[in-house]
Amino acid sequence: MTITVPHFAALIKKEAVLIIAAMFAFISAILIPPDSGYFAYIDYSVLCILFCLMAAVAGLKKQGVFDLLSQKILARISSVKIISVLLVNCVFFCSMFVTNDVALITFVPVTIELFAGAGRKKLIFVIVMETLAANLGSMLTPIGNPQNLYIYSYYTMNILEFFRIVLPAGILGYIIIMVIMFVSKKESLEIKYNMNAEAGSKKFIFFYSVLFIFCIAAVLRALDYRICFLIVLCSVFITDKKIFSKIDYGLLLTFFCFFIFVGNLARIEYVSKALSQFLETRVLLISILGSQVISNVPAAMMLSGFTKDVRGLLLGVNIGGLGTPIASLASLISFRIYSRSKDSSPSGFLAVFTVYNVSVLILLAFVFIFT
Repeated sequence: MTITVPHFAALIKKEAVLIIAAMFAFISAILIPPDSGYFAYIDYSVLCILFCLMAAVAGLKKQGVFDLLSQKILARISSVKIISVLLVNCVFFCSMFVTNDVALITFVPVTIELFAGAGRKKLIFVIVMETLAANLGSMLTPIGNPQNLYIYSYYTMNILEFFRIVLPAGILGYIIIMVIMFVSKKESLEIKYNMNAEAGSKKFIFFYSVLFIFCIAAVLRALDYRICFLIVLCSVFITDKKIFSKIDYGLLLTFFCFFIFVGNLARIEYVSKALSQFLETRVLLISILGSQVISNVPAAMMLSGFTKDVRGLLLGVNIGGLGTPIASLASLISFRIYSRSKDSSPSGFLAVFTVYNVSVLILLAFVFIFT
């Protein structure tokens, strides 16, 4: 197959973070040539559990579980205010369990359909609030987003310690979102919901739900991640090989490359020492700022090797998911989906997105940097 210039440009645009990670890994490998120490860099549990979670969620999505869920929740409601609040709540709470990416992929298209006649400004506002909800809701569980899964594994956290750190920020974030939603302009436009989603096979829904439970058990270390990986791999291979095509291998490779890069940096003594000293009392602030430039997943991986401040890093990369559109890859997903809709205004979306995201970011950063 011939790769044309447009296709290559599209690939770079789609996998920009992966390409940057690969470049970092390659450059670091020049400084620290590959040896047996490389094997110790890789957190195999993160890669295996992330693979399993993506497979289980992809299976549930294929069976129409999330479409049916949105239909059941939103059926027979016509109030713009109520349906907006419901949509944002759906994204917030779903993102805790199916990741912020999947929550937005599920509900943003539904939002575009519902608000087709509500006007451009209202549609943009709701999608922006859904994006905020996805990034703040996903911070509340270890499986809500990739950086949480990584930090939870890297620092060998227990679930109570994790909740103790994230709950105050998540709850405050939720309150802020709801205040914004309820003080927004009330409209009486009727909305017609025409979606006719149907659930797939009950047998397969049960099957993928069980796999998802196995994933949760592996995250909580109640089940060995290797056993979980083998169960998911063999089960999906036997039942539906097409699920493998739905897995984000780019994200897995990005993790792999950053493992190599961070591992090599840690072996360069003067770099490791300088970074550790620089981060000593600035982890929360630096992780927030770093997320704005390279997004929160790479920021978590790059900084984790040089600090023991798990609270600062965990809060920083999650709060740092707000702000710029690239701070969280989930934000780019909602922007792409909206931009492809009829009569979209990408510049208008970015303007509204920036106002709300930066405002909430500054508020949360101020609260948790000084507490």
